[in-house]
Amino acid sequence: MDYSAKLTLPYILPNQAQKHVTMNESLRRLDALVQISVISMVETEPPADPTEGDRYVVADGGTGVWDRADGQLAAFQDGAWELYSPQTGWLAWDEAKAALTIFDGVDWRHVAQSSQPTFGVNATADDFNRLAVRAPASLFDHEGGGHQLKINKAGEDETASVLFQSNYSGRAEVGLVGNNDVGIKVSSDGQEFYELMRICGKTKRVGIGVSEPKAKLHVSGVLKLSPQPRDGLPDPSSVGAGCIVYVGPQENDTGYFAFSDGNSWTSMPIH
Repeated sequence: MDYSAKLTLPYILPNQAQKHVTMNESLRRLDALVQISVISMVETEPPADPTEGDRYVVADGGTGVWDRADGQLAAFQDGAWELYSPQTGWLAWDEAKAALTIFDGVDWRHVAQSSQPTFGVNATADDFNRLAVRAPASLFDHEGGGHQLKINKAGEDETASVLFQSNYSGRAEVGLVGNNDVGIKVSSDGQEFYELMRICGKTKRVGIGVSEPKAKLHVSGVLKLSPQPRDGLPDPSSVGAGCIVYVGPQENDTGYFAFSDGNSWTSMPIH
């Protein structure tokens, strides 16, 4: 074997002439592969004016002298680009993202750190979506007790909410949106949102289609009660006093409202 198994360093052979050539070749490879720190991992073509010693990890779709070198380490040495194929377990510092990466045998992946500006799980995070997860589901589990998911905002006028999207376009939002009341908003186009419900923290009132409810339950528009058959009413003791039901029209019955006092149903004929 004329080369080392891992870094492919050329060996100096017995009675070899110009041993310094082989030795210098090994030193050049070591200089590129030991304590790896790359300028970027997202470039697909070499920079126009590289500096001796510059190193990159070639992104997918490499062009020019980086053609078909996706994922390889490109080092500018002696005025030319040398390409090195990474091996499983190699570590490299990504200077552009200030993050440590590891080659898992297929791809370069960022290593989680105690404090990292962005982090992606099977996805690419950015300066706005600093945590990105692409998966069928996400689990936030307990540790022997309960579990809270906290979304904190700086002040009342800010937003702390969960936005539900369809093809990256907002369709529903739940949370504290521009105030400290719990709101539910919906949208058909991702542009204009309609506030469907608001739960006011100060007044303890609920509004449906109303931003400032005037009663415990304030509904804007028609409130519909589905008709119930007379012989299908629940036991009044099970629902308690104060419940109202609409008993649907039957053969000779125009329908009526009934309320429960906790013991029986009392009808309120509709005139």
